[in-house]
Amino acid sequence: MTDRGQSALRQSETLFQVGPSSMCWEKDHLIINVNEIGSPPFISRVKGQIIVTPKALTKVELPLSDDGAHIWRPFAPTSHISVDLNGNGWQWEGHGYFDANFGIRSLEEDFSYWTWGRYPTGLGSTCFYDATRLDGSELAVAIQFDLKGHANEAPLPPKAPMRRSLWAVARETRADAGYKPKQIKNMLDAPFYSRSAVKTQLDGVETLGVHEALDLVRFRSPLIKPMLALRVPRRPVWTFN
Repeated sequence: MTDRGQSALRQSETLFQVGPSSMCWEKDHLIINVNEIGSPPFISRVKGQIIVTPKALTKVELPLSDDGAHIWRPFAPTSHISVDLNGNGWQWEGHGYFDANFGIRSLEEDFSYWTWGRYPTGLGSTCFYDATRLDGSELAVAIQFDLKGHANEAPLPPKAPMRRSLWAVARETRADAGYKPKQIKNMLDAPFYSRSAVKTQLDGVETLGVHEALDLVRFRSPLIKPMLALRVPRRPVWTFN
């Protein structure tokens, strides 16, 4: 990914384009065209297409702070995804999702730590959001989505600790009592952030989903933030052909 200036932005009701990459809706699916340069140490062209086909779109908005400054928007928590990128083994299709976070303040202004997980179930998907705010209050919620996009708050299974990430970021998720979740695949590892495929058990059934842990105390460190410039290049000027 590359941070770009305003000249690289094009936006309409169905299109969001930043430089050479874009997202657009076509009928019932979201088409993501990627044309970027990979970050160090694997500097290479990352190009191709990702197609997300939602089972249904939701109208859910979850406030993450009491004043509504931060919102989680699960547009399509249960989807089919098809990936076709320009590398060996970079072609895949299966269960996926589409969501986003919105806010009027930076995350580190209001949070110290959070974990999030989305796990497919026989009836749709279950998502967990656990966050610790800087004022000491906590957010803990479980939401079940059916295949029609309907959402219901669900009882919270107990927290279950996991092994720390490669950068020693603390991790935990939700699971049936006595079950030990485990990482199946590392997807992204940073000094303040971990994203991985995690296996857990909910209502007696094992499920493999996406999990993230974010340590915003580390992120605020003046030693950490400059490292982002090495991973995310900045290109202030862009001209469309």
